[in-house]
Amino acid sequence: MKPAASTLVCAGCGWAAPPPEELRYPFRCPRAGRGDTDHVVTRKLDSFRIEFVRGDDPNPFIRHRELLHSWHLARRRGQSDAAYVELVRALDAAIARVDGHGFRTTPFGPAKALGEHLGLEVWAKDETGNVSGSHKARHLMGIMLYLQVIERREKPPLAIASCGNAALAAAVIARAADRALQVFVPTDAEPAVLERLQALGAEITTCPRQPEVRGDPCVHRFHETVAGGALPFCCQGNENGLTIEGGETLAYEMISQLGTTSLDHVVIQVGGGALASAVIQAFRLAHRAGWLTQLPRFHTVQTQGAAPLKRAWDLVQEQLRTVGELDALERARQHRSEFMWPWEETPRSVAHGILDDETYDWLAIVKGMLASKGVPVVVDEDTLKEANALARETTGIAVCHTGSAGLAGLLRLRRDRVVKPGERVAVIFSGVQR
Repeated sequence: MKPAASTLVCAGCGWAAPPPEELRYPFRCPRAGRGDTDHVVTRKLDSFRIEFVRGDDPNPFIRHRELLHSWHLARRRGQSDAAYVELVRALDAAIARVDGHGFRTTPFGPAKALGEHLGLEVWAKDETGNVSGSHKARHLMGIMLYLQVIERREKPPLAIASCGNAALAAAVIARAADRALQVFVPTDAEPAVLERLQALGAEITTCPRQPEVRGDPCVHRFHETVAGGALPFCCQGNENGLTIEGGETLAYEMISQLGTTSLDHVVIQVGGGALASAVIQAFRLAHRAGWLTQLPRFHTVQTQGAAPLKRAWDLVQEQLRTVGELDALERARQHRSEFMWPWEETPRSVAHGILDDETYDWLAIVKGMLASKGVPVVVDEDTLKEANALARETTGIAVCHTGSAGLAGLLRLRRDRVVKPGERVAVIFSGVQR
């Protein structure tokens, strides 16, 4: 029998997920939590057996369906391509009834006024008009499509830990799919977000920080709920590996919209890491498959309020100088706690949506930056505010400070001369100002 074109494998230990008949929810490696290995379930595609684009449908989950594990699983279970497309259309129509519109390819192109201001060719991907106002719904749509393929009568409750955009996205898609959702939020969650979550029928739990407990209290409560039988409906790759492929549709759109144009750099804001992990892995897949001729340099952005990825990067760099890249990455894979642990201080920033205590899917991002000769940067509050004002004034996009944090990183990279005059750079504006 020919091997499947799409498989789920743990990047930490090599565990391969069995078929759904044996394990219905292979979201997290069963060995996770044992020892210090960095276990993350990753979808592996045989890119030479799939089509990058199928037709010209504006819905990315239809147009790029062969890059989704749920499509391959549906086909192996006897479902026709047409039936899968109808499944996507039905869920998308339900999302539109809840949120006003479903998934469509979002704008990506030169932001001329912004580029002229910086002396660069800046391309901006505008996700503020996407489902629930950010890219987060993409991640969760990928998970929900998998659930719709494999589930029949049983519908376990869903759970997520989030301070804003991810929770809203989860609530929209859960409501559209008629699923119960438990949301764990911090004490400083915005009232407008809480009001919308309540209107969408989510069960909300506020989680105060405890001085003696390290890490995000929302994540701790999320773990307890998942251990009790809820499904991880979240944007952390280490908690649900399938969350990454939904986010990859953003990068596939960028690649399609670029055509024969090549990028020199992509600058991505990082909190928990799912967006950066998804974009980097999608671009690298496209490059290996020959769908993309030139791989850009990937740079990541965090705030001074919480920068666990930059700290981990510096520790990996120390290892690189001692033992070389392969051995350094192997040590990072097998000894996660030496490189990634919760930020010691309570995170604070105007870009509150990227204040995750840890960068959960950190190793894939580090590998992507190393392979592309990218770097992580940390920006201060003044630069975050400057970038947001610049984004809104030059593009007219109503993006929040979290959503424009990638541009703040570009300002820093431009000042540090990592990005040179005239180069072509992409940023992602994700998170509408509420």
